[in-house]
Amino acid sequence: MSAQVVIDGLIAGSMIGLGAVGVTLTYSILRFANFAHGEFIAWGAYFAFAVSAGLGFLSGALTQPIGPFSFGWSLPIAAILAMALTAALALVVDAILFGQLRARGAAPIVMVMASFGAALALRNLLEFIFTSRPEYYTGSLQIAVRLAPGLRATPDQLLALALALVLAVAIHLLLTRSAIGRAMRAVSENPQLAGVVGVDVRKVVRMVWALGAGLACAAGIIAGLLVQIRPTMGLDLLLPLFAAAILGGIGSVPGALMAGLMVGLAESMTVHLIGAQWRAGVGFVILVAILLVRPQGLFGRSV
Repeated sequence: MSAQVVIDGLIAGSMIGLGAVGVTLTYSILRFANFAHGEFIAWGAYFAFAVSAGLGFLSGALTQPIGPFSFGWSLPIAAILAMALTAALALVVDAILFGQLRARGAAPIVMVMASFGAALALRNLLEFIFTSRPEYYTGSLQIAVRLAPGLRATPDQLLALALALVLAVAIHLLLTRSAIGRAMRAVSENPQLAGVVGVDVRKVVRMVWALGAGLACAAGIIAGLLVQIRPTMGLDLLLPLFAAAILGGIGSVPGALMAGLMVGLAESMTVHLIGAQWRAGVGFVILVAILLVRPQGLFGRSV
C-alpha cells in the first residue's frame, strides 16, 4: 500500500469521523439511530456556501485566497455562522418532531422511522432551494505539494486534516473536562438517575443536538471544499458514518473519530486495489462484519 493511499484515506476518514461523532452521541443519549444526521452535513455545507457567497458579494476582497489555500476569508467566517445555523436547524427539527415523540413516549423504532421522514423532507427542501446542480466554494485550482517520495497533498487537504484533529481534541476536552461533558456522560449511562441527581436532561439533549449538528456542518464544509457540494452528499456519507460509529463503539467519541479514519483508509484501499465503483460497499461490509464479530465495537459497549 502506497503512502498516497494512506493520506487519501486519512482525508476521507477525517470527514467520516467528524460526522460519526454526532451519530454516536445521538444514539448513546437519545437512544435511537438518527438517519437524518447526514442531512445536517449537506445543510451545513450549503449554509456555508450561501453565507460565503453573500460575503463575497459584499466585499470581493474576502474572496481573495489566503496564502496557499484556495479560499478567502469569506469561507472561515461563513463556516462559523454555518455551524451555528446548522445547530439551530437541528434544534428546530428536535422541537418540532423528535421532542414531541419523546414527550409521548414513542418507541425507538418510531423515532428511527421519523428520522427517515425528516431526512427525506430536509433533502428535498435543500434540493428545491439550491437545485441539484453541484456547487463549489471556489473555482481556484491547487497543485498538490510533495510531502515525501510518492506522497502529495494540497494545502486544503492538509488544512482539513489539521481541522479535524483540532475539533477532535476540543470535543474530547469538552466531554472529559467540562460540567456539560460530565452531564452528557451521566445522561448516556442512566437518564432517569441523572435527572434525579440534578442534571438538566433537557439541556443535555439540546447540547447533543447542537454539538452533533455543528460537527456535521464541519464535515460537510470539508467535503465541499475538497470535493463538491450537492444535496445528496449527506446521504452518500450516511452509511460510512454509521459504520464508523458502530466500529468505534456506541457512545465513544474517540472511538468514532478513530473508526472514521479506519473506514476512510478502507475506502481508499478499495479504490486503489479494486476500483472506485466498489467504494460505496465498504461501509456496509464493515458494518455487517462488526455487528457479527464484535457488536460492542472497538471502544464501546454492546449495541
